[in-house]
Amino acid sequence: MKNFLASFLGVLAGMLLAGVLWWVAQPPRGEAVSLQPPPDAPEIVVYVSGAVQYPGTYSLPSGCRVSDALEAAGGTTANADASRLNLAARLDDGEQVQVPEKIRQAQGSGDNASAVSPTQVTASGAPVNINTATLEELDTLPGIGPSTAQKIIDYRDANGPFQALEEIMNVPGIGPATFERIKDLITL
Repeated sequence: MKNFLASFLGVLAGMLLAGVLWWVAQPPRGEAVSLQPPPDAPEIVVYVSGAVQYPGTYSLPSGCRVSDALEAAGGTTANADASRLNLAARLDDGEQVQVPEKIRQAQGSGDNASAVSPTQVTASGAPVNINTATLEELDTLPGIGPSTAQKIIDYRDANGPFQALEEIMNVPGIGPATFERIKDLITL
């Protein structure tokens, strides 16, 4: 009986040790496991724009995620709304990651005020064409309200289409600071 009890306790201790080792080896819940791609994995090039520290194009290993692209771009800015992105989505070569800004309340807002998203149109990844955009489309740009949007339309009606993005600073009310905020969100 002693041999049976000793064998039983030995098997029980072995199973307990194996269970503890398995449990310790598991990644913590709620944390993503990051697998490194093989060293010979092909690279992809993605364009990261919007509310990030350093917008631009980045070469990343194939199989990377949106979160990796944001990290490569120096992280998001204080006014970024990364919750509107799928940070776990895999990236493809030539893809654009447009980081939207947080929704802000309209000036003079009360409980009845409608929320205005400064990147409503651009969140889809499509930049606003300043030569063809409507007042409503221009109004979605950060720092551009309905009044300034109308000034852009009036300027292009009087002077013809913009020939360079920087020409938008000729519109009254749009200076270098506003241009810096919108330059990655507009096109000709």
